[in-house]
Amino acid sequence: MNETHEIEKDMHYLQLLATTFPTIADAATEIINLSAILNLPKGTEHFLADIHGEHEAFLHIIKNASGNIKRKVTELFGNTLRESEIKELCTLIYYPEQKLQLVKAQENDIDDWYHITMHQLVRVLREVSSKYTRSKVSKALPKEFSYILRELLYEHHSDAAKVAYVNVIIDTIITTGRADDFIIATAKVIQRLSIDQLHILGDVYDRGPGAHIIMDYLSQYHSWDIQWGNHDILWMGASAGNDACICNVIRLSLRYANLTTLEDGYGINLMPLAAYAMENYSDDPCEAFRPILNSENSNRFDEKTLRLMAMMHKAIAILQFKAEAQIFQRNPQWQMLDRCQLGDIDYAKGTITLDGKEYQLTDTHFPSVDPANPLAFTEEEKTIMKRLHHSFRVSEKLQRHISTILSHGCMYAIFNSNLLFHASVPLNEDGSLKEVEIRPGKKFAGKELLHQTGLLIRSAFQNDTPKEEKQYAKDYFLYLWCGKNSPLFDKSKMATFERYFIREKETHVEEKGNFFRLRNDEKAVDGIMDAFGVTGENRHIINGHVPVHVAKGESPIKAGGKLMVIDGGFAEPYHKETGIAGYTLVYHSRGFELVQHEPFTSSKDAVEQGTDIKSTKQIVETAGHRMLVADTDRGRELKQQIDDLTRLLYAYRHGYIKEKK
Repeated sequence: MNETHEIEKDMHYLQLLATTFPTIADAATEIINLSAILNLPKGTEHFLADIHGEHEAFLHIIKNASGNIKRKVTELFGNTLRESEIKELCTLIYYPEQKLQLVKAQENDIDDWYHITMHQLVRVLREVSSKYTRSKVSKALPKEFSYILRELLYEHHSDAAKVAYVNVIIDTIITTGRADDFIIATAKVIQRLSIDQLHILGDVYDRGPGAHIIMDYLSQYHSWDIQWGNHDILWMGASAGNDACICNVIRLSLRYANLTTLEDGYGINLMPLAAYAMENYSDDPCEAFRPILNSENSNRFDEKTLRLMAMMHKAIAILQFKAEAQIFQRNPQWQMLDRCQLGDIDYAKGTITLDGKEYQLTDTHFPSVDPANPLAFTEEEKTIMKRLHHSFRVSEKLQRHISTILSHGCMYAIFNSNLLFHASVPLNEDGSLKEVEIRPGKKFAGKELLHQTGLLIRSAFQNDTPKEEKQYAKDYFLYLWCGKNSPLFDKSKMATFERYFIREKETHVEEKGNFFRLRNDEKAVDGIMDAFGVTGENRHIINGHVPVHVAKGESPIKAGGKLMVIDGGFAEPYHKETGIAGYTLVYHSRGFELVQHEPFTSSKDAVEQGTDIKSTKQIVETAGHRMLVADTDRGRELKQQIDDLTRLLYAYRHGYIKEKK
């Protein structure tokens, strides 16, 4: 009786479903397929945070699946290959094109090498594909070798006739001159199937030289998502036309002597800024603005170039302080007028008064600041800002990459009982969710705060957004970057001005919000997960943003294992602070593993010398049983589909819907 009532209520939906499964046989076959998928092992998820433009380390970690590929190769060939041979095979999988060139230059019997290597690669591919359906594996195979790889993967080598059959296939690939292409294609499928889902917990951009390279790679990646970080938001704001964000992006690039992403990646024209800086700061030592160099670029620039960067750095910093102040004045409800520091300077005395205390400035050369109207652009500055604004807005590649970040991202996500976000969820002192005003008069907390923030961000890029609302949305990127209650910042202030111009360290302090104070408190962490509707016996918060100081004994595992901070410092400037070079959190069918990486040298070294990122694994949490697809969010969706198809079968068999044979 109840079944009949449910069928009648859902007839419209079931009729739509019947267009896809027009017969009893079709519906029953799909139920069988879905039921089988539920019993496969859970796919492997990788979590990365705070990549900061370090493209070589990022790409290597993705290519080696945080060491999982080497582990599988060792398990397969540990008793038959020497360590050096295992290393060679792994390098071939990571960098097939480059490694092949070296092998062909050194190998005396290349056909014999091809034959052995192709058999080895097929075995590795068989191993990494074992947890997926044939259908999913087939979709991952390159079209030109799809049939051949299917034959090699699913043939049983215990049959002598089949062994001969396989050998003929491989011999023919070699004799037809397709061995290189086959090896490259197979290696890339191994890479792809080693990571089922990639989660980026924010901050692709800034500091390192290759954010644009990372975005090019992600644009083609099979399955990934991103929770926007504060540095991503800065670039998103710049692409949307927020002048303060544009200045911040350029300032940070100059601070770390990294103009590659701006100039080579996105074609941003910095010549007007360079000419202006040389004209106005040629007699200024600009000591506080000398670039911070890392090992890669320490010998790359001569003194003349570093001097120019310092001048440009100071010039854009002053432009930034003015652009920010104008936005703060336009939005007094943000309560950030105290950050208009150029208006607090006594230019005659060379001092500034902050919080009632007077400080002597370490630098008093402000050629473009009018003491009578310190926050206003000069005519020359207006021209420079107009040109920079235009350069960011017309950069096709930048706009395309930001569109990709928008389409794959949001402020937070929930996957398989894991709450993902970049930085924080603003909290009150007692650990309760803090209400934050986003739009004038509209306050939100917790899940709704992050949701509404995401909607506001998207409105800045939508053509149908009313003009006034769109301007506010563009302005809000600056608040997200440095606002006290921003879920992407959550500090008392961003002390950029103080670090440049005031010696006293007390003014440099940026007090972290309550989330960072309470993130080791299980009650507070549980409260956040409850508010976001995260369920499950083993639920977690996973985020980044604040580097974990491993060298000082800090643990990334907090709140009794309920919160994991996976910013281990990908960017080289952090390495001395953290003592490591980043984390990968791996969530597979057996549980969680935290992979701690040491600094990566280069892909060139990896290819030529077989060097790999040295990684240390820590078992964070072991599942009581091997997790299946049935235990995941995807499993719940499949179970619902099975229920729907079961009702469709009932409708067919009881005459509610006629089969279309």
